Parts: sequence; C-alpha cells; structure tokens
Amino acid sequence: MPFTNFTFLFLFFPLCVGGYLVLWGIQKKMGKMNLRIGDIFLVLVSLVFYGWVGLDGILYLCVYIFLVYVMGKTIEKAAGSVDKFKIAVGIAVLILVGILYFYKYIDFTLQSLNDILQTDFNLFYLLVPLGISFITFSAISYVADIYRGDSTAGSLLDVALYISFFPKAVSGPIVLWKDFQPQIKARTKAWAVNDARFMYGLNRIMVGYAKKVLLADSFGAMVADIQQKLAGGMDIPTAWWCALLYMLQIYYDFAGYSDIALGLAELFGFRFKENFHFPYVSASITEFWRRWHISLGAWFREYIYIPLGGNRKGKIRTLVNLFIVFLVTGIWHGAGWNYILWGAINGVCMVTERCIRDKKFYLRIPYAVKWAVTMFVVLISWEIFRLTPLSEGAEVLKIMFGITKFSSVNFSFAYYFTPKMIILSVIGVLGATVFHKKCFHDIYTKVNESKLLFVVQEAILFGLMILAVMFMINSTYSPFIYFQY
Repeated sequence: MPFTNFTFLFLFFPLCVGGYLVLWGIQKKMGKMNLRIGDIFLVLVSLVFYGWVGLDGILYLCVYIFLVYVMGKTIEKAAGSVDKFKIAVGIAVLILVGILYFYKYIDFTLQSLNDILQTDFNLFYLLVPLGISFITFSAISYVADIYRGDSTAGSLLDVALYISFFPKAVSGPIVLWKDFQPQIKARTKAWAVNDARFMYGLNRIMVGYAKKVLLADSFGAMVADIQQKLAGGMDIPTAWWCALLYMLQIYYDFAGYSDIALGLAELFGFRFKENFHFPYVSASITEFWRRWHISLGAWFREYIYIPLGGNRKGKIRTLVNLFIVFLVTGIWHGAGWNYILWGAINGVCMVTERCIRDKKFYLRIPYAVKWAVTMFVVLISWEIFRLTPLSEGAEVLKIMFGITKFSSVNFSFAYYFTPKMIILSVIGVLGATVFHKKCFHDIYTKVNESKLLFVVQEAILFGLMILAVMFMINSTYSPFIYFQY
C-alpha cells in the first residue's frame, strides 16, 4: 500500500494512529505496560499494509519473521561454543542471502547464462516479495548484531515488529537491530511521544508528501513522457533536461518517502536516523555517499566493509574493500547489468578519490570545480541506473553527447520546457542545494521559538499538504522508485 494511496492517507493512517493511541491509553490505565497490546496492534496493521496487494505476501512475511526469530534464538544458544556459534550465524546469513538471490536474481542469472553460453535454461518468472532487499538487510542486521554481542535475541513479537514495521519495511530506512531493540524496551516502560514530538512527526509527514507529490511526481511524469516519445526522436537539450529531471525526481522521491517514514515512526515512539542530508551539495562521490541513503551506507559499513577488514589491512586491501562494497551496492539495487555498472562506476570513483584526496593538486582544486565534476558524474550514473537494458542507456547517452542525431524530432526541447516545469525545477534545485546552509537551520530554530511564526509555519505546511492531495487527485503518476528494490 503506497503512502500516496488515498486508502492509506484517509483510512489506514488515521485508523492506525488513532487505534494505537487508544490501545496505549487503555494499557497505561490498566497499569500493565508489559502486555504490549499497542505493539501487537502495530504488527497486525503492518501485515495488512504489507499484504495489501495480495494475501500471499502476508503468509510470506509471517514465515520469514518466524524463520528469523528461530535463527536469532539458535545463534544465542550456540554462544557457548565458538565453532557452533560461527556455524549458526554463517548458515543463517547464507539462508537469508539465498532467499534474496532466489527471488530477485535467479532469473537474471539464468538469462545471462542463456545469452552468454547459448543455453536454454527455463526461467522461474517469480513474483518478487515486496521490499525483499530492505527486509533481508534488516534480518541480516538482526542475526549479525546478536552474533557480535551488540544486542540480544528478541521475543517473537520483537522480531515481528522489527521486520514488519510498516513505515520502514518496504523501502527503508534500513534500521539496525541494535538501534531498534533499545527503543522497543523504552516504549514498554513509558509513553514515548510528547506533544512536540507528535507535531514533529506530522510535520515530517507533510514535508514528505510535498517532496514526493508536488516535486518528484511532476518530474517523474515529465521523464516518463519524454522517454515514451524517444522513438520520435530527441534533441540534445531534451536529453540533458530529462537527465536533470530524473536526478531531481529520484532524490525527492526517496527523500520524500524517507520523511514520511521517519514522521510515521515518530508517531509510534520510534526515532530513526536521517536518511538524506543534501547529497547534491557534495564535492566528491565520497561525500555524496555520506549524504545519500545514509542508512544503506551504514549497513554496508557495519556488515560488509568492516568484516572485510575496512581500512585496517593496508592501502590496497582498503581500496579493494571499497570497490567490493559499491559493486555489491549496485547488485543490491536490482537484477540488471545497468545496476552493476552503476555500482562499479561509484566504486571506481571512490577508489580514485581515496588515492588522490591528500595530493596537493587535488587539494588546490576549487570547491566549485569539484562540485561540478561530482554532479556531472552523479547525473550520468543516474542515467545508467535509470535505463535498462544497457543498450537503451547507451542510446540516450549518445544522444546527450551528440553522437546520435535525428534528422527530425517530433517533440523538441521547447515542447517540454514549460513554465510550470521551469518553476518546479528551480524550486527543486534550490531545495536540494541552497537550503542546506546554516542560516536556514537558524531560521527554523527561531520559528519554533515563536508561537506566531510557528502557527504561520504550520499553516504553510498544511497548505502544501492540501496542494499535494489535489495533485494526487489529478495525477496518474505516483509510484515510489524504491518500491521495486
């Protein structure tokens, strides 16, 4: 059930929040906080959310949750024997990765073998469970944190809440078990949400809807329209315009989703770490990945980069580890050569920057030049990420650089460069860059210290939310890009 679904916004969301608050109040009045009827309610509504597109999804998730729970208990019991301990966690990770591979990559592997070796393996054509990549990473975090001693195995209810919690289950952010478990325990002892925190959650939700519906969906609709008309020709300005719009779309789409998810989590007493921090102000790919999809970067650092040795085993090994991490990042995003190439490009850039970051010539390069080069790499790599198969991506890149030219173009740049898109694009660029400056943070702090300005802020946010709902009514484009991962 997407967040931009009217059923979610006007039925599921109010019933879920209202029901949770009522149950929490009943539990508090009874003086039996250990009953956790609120958490049971959250698990049930999360299963409904996950299984909205099909009841088989609920069955899959329930079986998966029980499997992860058993794995955690098995690993914890094996702690007395080093060999059994390692074997238990190794088998657990292999099973979890195997499930992900089977559902998401088996057909890609077989098709690639058929293309390369001229074989005729039959494909499975499996229906990939919703959010399987994010759920798998949560499950691996659960067993790995127990193995490391960073946390303990939870009850079946704890595991069910961690895996299924609907604000994060489908598209993140990826929350580590060692960060999630303490919040579960804290919420069983006292009411975790005060008025200020509840209002903060609602504000994040409204900001998220504005980013997603007003900006990302507008950019996405235009990108889809341009791509659909590719057969009729495309001029160079349109190709670059489309690339810029997608660059803005994928940021506001995922950042908007993350805002909604973080806001929802706040309403239920959970505080998750930020997932985006103005990535388009970065002056290097290294900085970009510190600001983009932060929860994914934290997961890879914790469970792949550090176990590989991190930067503790020499320069060459560090560079290899970095490249492996980003190659796996590309593979995680999808079963396609474009994702693998996208990951490899980021990996090469990271390795290159690590090699030259302390060189005098690099330190002397002006920030503006570094930023421009970084954004160029990001823009081109997003085009590779967006277009599959690779041949389609290559064709668009050829158009962008003037290698492929059309004798006639049915729809030129002037057709797409409308006043509405110009205004939205300017807003999108400013929102993704300029607003990171400290002065805007200071303004926000002052607004919240003034009752009058706070009322004005809330009125503006509510107005944006109403406008977003109006856009939702009139728009046919609303998919979240990261729902497919």
